[in-house]
Amino acid sequence: MKTEGYLQQSYPKKVKRYCQTMDLQDNPELIAEYKRRHSEGEAWTEILDGIREVGILEMEIYLLGTRLFMIVEAADDFDWDEAMARLATLPRQQEWEEYMAQLQDCRKDATSDEKWQMMERIFHLYR
Repeated sequence: MKTEGYLQQSYPKKVKRYCQTMDLQDNPELIAEYKRRHSEGEAWTEILDGIREVGILEMEIYLLGTRLFMIVEAADDFDWDEAMARLATLPRQQEWEEYMAQLQDCRKDATSDEKWQMMERIFHLYR
C-alpha cells in the first residue's frame, strides 16, 4: 500500500475534476484481472487515445476491495456529457466496455457513463 501519496501533473490553465465510483464483482481472480487489464502496456492504445482525444487531461483509477474510484481532470471548459457521447463513438470503445463489463458489477450492456456513477463532493479544503 502506497502511503507517500501520488504526484500530480500541473497545468498552465485551470482544470476541473470529476470523481466517479463503480464496483467490481466480488471475486479476487476477476479483480486481479481488472488490475492487469489496466496495467501499463495492457490497456488498449485506441482507448487511451480516445480518452485524450475527447479532452481528458488526466485519469486515475483507485481500488479498495471491490470499489473503484476514478478521478478525471479536464480543462475548465470541458463538457462532460458531450465528451462521453463522443467517446462512445470512437474506435473499439464499445468493444472495451463489453470486455471490461465481464469483471464489473453492472449490466453487460451498460455504457461507461451508466456504469461509473458521478460522486458528490461534500468537503473541500484548499491551502
